[in-house]
Amino acid sequence: MHAFVLSFRSEFYKTRKTLTFLSAILLPLILCGFLFTGFYLYSDKLTPYSPLEQWARYMGAILGVMGALILPMLVIFQTYSINSIEHRSDMWKSVFSLPIPKWSIYSSKFVYAVFLDALCLSLFATCILLSAWLMNLLLPELKFNQFDIVGLLFKIHLKLFLASLGIVSIQFILSLLWADFLKPMGIGFVLTVAGVICSNMGWKYAYTIPYSHPSLAMISIFSAKKSSDMQSLYFELMTREIYVSLGVAVVAFIAGYFIISKRSVK
Repeated sequence: MHAFVLSFRSEFYKTRKTLTFLSAILLPLILCGFLFTGFYLYSDKLTPYSPLEQWARYMGAILGVMGALILPMLVIFQTYSINSIEHRSDMWKSVFSLPIPKWSIYSSKFVYAVFLDALCLSLFATCILLSAWLMNLLLPELKFNQFDIVGLLFKIHLKLFLASLGIVSIQFILSLLWADFLKPMGIGFVLTVAGVICSNMGWKYAYTIPYSHPSLAMISIFSAKKSSDMQSLYFELMTREIYVSLGVAVVAFIAGYFIISKRSVK
């Protein structure tokens, strides 16, 4: 466990000043800043709706695009960047010659990739929440403060996180296999587009494609059941695409270890 913690801290220190880590922080801030500005300027279009509908329109403006394209592409970039330093400097032999088990090195890198994904989505939820509260403070005619969205908002982002784990694990393997950026990026981009198309066209087996899971998760969220008085909203967290995503993550995690365990230290 100590070796794992050391390896994880090493990953953090290597990336803390790079775009790999900063993207997980800056992207939510920038996108939510645009979201806040747009709705602040056109707030009159929100006022006729109920509190829940106001929240739905505010969140929906960013969640659909984020789930379908922004999240998968961010994951593709981050997973490659975590291993790019070793590839660029040909440091794999040096890393594996250290008195640290390969399992600790590999698992810390994988967990760090998952951590960046979780950090980004947590900040998205937090920034959406804070920006809406700030807008309600500036524009009291809005009704954000009349509906407690906190639990629902973080449940939505938890579903997106679980749906993205399959992509994280696959892209992590691709970043181990290839040193150049174009191969994992190109494969990830093509599969993301294919996944979005399959999910939006309603193909019944789209759930078998990990790259369609964030889109399917958003579809299930947007089709959530609303109460007759528009005061509550319910959607299922653990749907079949989430189970497949978790299964792919486990299988790919094990497969990735066997790949990295074959790397020579000589």
